[in-house]
Amino acid sequence: MAKRVSIKDIANKVGVSTALVSYVLNGLEKEKRIGPEVVKKIHEAVKELNYQPNQIARSLRKGSTSTIGLIVADISNPFFGQLARVVENEAAQFGYAVVFGSSDENAANSAILIKTLVNRQVDGLILAPPEGSAEQIKYLMNQGIPFVLVDRYLPDISTNRVVLDNYNATYSAVKCFVANGYRRITLVAYKSTLVHMRERIRGYQEGMKDNGLSDFIVVKEVRYNQIKEDMEAIMTGLLNERGMDAVLFATNALSISGLYAIRKSEVKVPEELAVIGFDGHEVFDFFQPPLSYIQQPLEEMGKESVRVLIDQIRGSQKTVHIEMRHQLITRKSCG
Repeated sequence: MAKRVSIKDIANKVGVSTALVSYVLNGLEKEKRIGPEVVKKIHEAVKELNYQPNQIARSLRKGSTSTIGLIVADISNPFFGQLARVVENEAAQFGYAVVFGSSDENAANSAILIKTLVNRQVDGLILAPPEGSAEQIKYLMNQGIPFVLVDRYLPDISTNRVVLDNYNATYSAVKCFVANGYRRITLVAYKSTLVHMRERIRGYQEGMKDNGLSDFIVVKEVRYNQIKEDMEAIMTGLLNERGMDAVLFATNALSISGLYAIRKSEVKVPEELAVIGFDGHEVFDFFQPPLSYIQQPLEEMGKESVRVLIDQIRGSQKTVHIEMRHQLITRKSCG
């Protein structure tokens, strides 16, 4: 194995002290009044010898690793995949790299990821916390580790968060259905105690009540780890009954799974069933007619999460609660 090039090797090649090389590598040449010719020779030697700095040692000296952790529910989910890309790009603008992890909506997995990232000395964390993760959040608070919750939050713990106006999002979808003459509107959501899902359910329920449709409230819940099986059973039952005339899906993944079930049943949209999904996806464009959906400001959500975290890393003590507005994209599936 080739010997790792050290600062001493560079110093020997140029004929200067190791301290002088260190000053140049850390950008202190002007402060230490090192001549431009010497600086040039040192940089040339660094390139020629292919010197790679010891990042761990550098991080210990700086007290920072210039990395942040991002833990989402499922990086393969288009919503979280796009969010991760936005976070990565925005973090780079501040000189930070991002380390990713997926909890699969499992608190045990989340705990392992948090421990791993904290042990790697990331400077802060952006988290989409799963059910049962309250103690993990309290741990981060007690340790003074900067973090921001994204997409969902814990209502009993005041923390930095960047989320959607979930209640208004589903409320507006019901309003859209009603305006187009639909009354028997079903919501398909995850079986979850997480506040963002409960707020989407509440928005739907209040929307139905405020439009005089209390008797037609139907909420069908899908288990996170049984999406395909539960969705097929739910949609088969609902479509065979022919009791509903509209369906609202509470997440991106549920929307996609539900569309497959609708396509398989050969139900005509919107003639026999009106549909509104959640989040944009290329599948929605290929579905005929194109799907109406609730759009989250994903790019702004990712950017704000990074900005809030960077402020925390830099010493801000302010707790920030940001609720972002949705946009209802109406197409022919709700007409």
